[in-house]
Amino acid sequence: MEIWINPDCSKCRSALSILDAEAADYTVRRYLDDPPSADELRAVLARLGLEPWDITRTGEPIAAELGLGSWPRDPQARERWIDALAAHPILIQRPIITADDGHAVIGRTEQAVRDTLPG
Repeated sequence: MEIWINPDCSKCRSALSILDAEAADYTVRRYLDDPPSADELRAVLARLGLEPWDITRTGEPIAAELGLGSWPRDPQARERWIDALAAHPILIQRPIITADDGHAVIGRTEQAVRDTLPG
């Protein structure tokens, strides 16, 4: 599995602690240093079963600068949102964990992180 983290994020550190405690096999992606491409975001969104606005940190200063609050949340605007996330990875909710079985979660709770662990 892979976990996208910002090392300054307490939720990310908590998720890593859970994975370590369970001796999970995972790789870390510091997504601010190694931003996902638009194609990678589309793939993760499909695995999450979410839309790009569902994983956008709208409280970030860049969100206000871009005017995200007024962007439509519909199929026609989807690519615009994805392009914004790819260009400004700080907007991506974290941590995102992609499990080996194909699903993914936003690991902001202990249960969400545990849901990625093999049975």
